[in-house]
Amino acid sequence: MVTLIPALRAFARTFCADTNDADDLVQETLMKGIANIERFQSGTNMKSWLFTIMRNTFYTRIKMANREGPGLLDCASGRPATAASQEWSLRSQEMARAIEALPDDQRQVIVLIGVLGTSYDDAAHICGCAIGTIKSRLSRARNRLLETLGETSPRDAVLTPDVSATAIRSDEAVV
Repeated sequence: MVTLIPALRAFARTFCADTNDADDLVQETLMKGIANIERFQSGTNMKSWLFTIMRNTFYTRIKMANREGPGLLDCASGRPATAASQEWSLRSQEMARAIEALPDDQRQVIVLIGVLGTSYDDAAHICGCAIGTIKSRLSRARNRLLETLGETSPRDAVLTPDVSATAIRSDEAVV
């Protein structure tokens, strides 16, 4: 379980914008995993099992929060004091906002497969659906990200205009 903490933290960040909330979700997931370790079937994937616990824990939290009054959803202390000045930092924030804007099912799949490198089989197990559904959600998520970012191709999404022209010329020379 200890070796999976970085992956759990990354997955928790897809659910929680606040790092403290994400860490709380990881801690609760680990506590539930330890408390129910006898339910884990040896020979299966521990990472998938813990990710499923985390997803279910998060959804339970959402249900509870919807029953309670409004909290500190828009607290000024959670916003950065100054905007980042570097282009890649800005692109990273733009991508994070685009991922955050995805529907829950698509965001989950893009993070599991695209960010964490989870296999289609494991992602299907974590999300509780068929592999075909995972592939469809991933495709829709990628297309929506490109549309949101105003890009025409995946290659354009990672290259700046001045770099892409140079890269394309050098690629053509190599081919």
